Amino acid sequence: MIRVATLVGLAGLALATALFIWQGLGPVLGAFAAAGIGILWAGLFHLLPMTINARAWQILLPRRSRASLLFFVGAVWLREAVNGLLPVARIGGEVVSAQLLIRHGLRPATAVASLVVDMTVSLLSQFAFTLIGLALLLVRGAEGGMVRDIALGLAATVPLAGVLLALQRAGAFTLLAKLFRAMFGDRFDALVGGAAPLDRAVRRLYRRRVAVLFCFLRQLAGWVAGAGEVWLALYFLGS
Repeated sequence: MIRVATLVGLAGLALATALFIWQGLGPVLGAFAAAGIGILWAGLFHLLPMTINARAWQILLPRRSRASLLFFVGAVWLREAVNGLLPVARIGGEVVSAQLLIRHGLRPATAVASLVVDMTVSLLSQFAFTLIGLALLLVRGAEGGMVRDIALGLAATVPLAGVLLALQRAGAFTLLAKLFRAMFGDRFDALVGGAAPLDRAVRRLYRRRVAVLFCFLRQLAGWVAGAGEVWLALYFLGS
């Protein structure tokens, strides 16, 4: 499995390199040269939304179970790095960060449950962030077609988010336990300690409603800070 992932990763790197060469390296390198050291500052600015998201994740856990904010920043950094750089279908980072929490002493079910709730709240906060963007487009007199397409996309996500929340409250992992065992064998139970404990842990976290609300608000702030990162990059690139 590791060899396959390595080969797929190398193939992806080769493809990306070929695309750069095909599109022309000159304009890309020219844009970065024009940005100069400023593009580095835009990259470093990413620490701000990353820290905000780390705090949002940390606050979901009871105070007695929390590691330091610095630890969670490192976990978020690792999660983003694995998801962004490796061929892991955007979930490998979550598995790695869950293992990091477990090694730090958190119970497996609680560690994985915190990630499940954090990812679900992230979906809801991104929905709210997109609504803010849609309102700004309307205020600025954007084209009707663009506004309509975004509104339709938002409308399509509402039932999906509702189903996701309902499944988690109903014990989704217990319902899907047979499927997980068929796909992952004993590795799923080894990671989370069983589907039923994971469902109980997820429900316990959702019962901490104030913590979930603060997680949502901090994640929303993280999306806004991420917009600042994009603004900085475009500014230094001369746009």
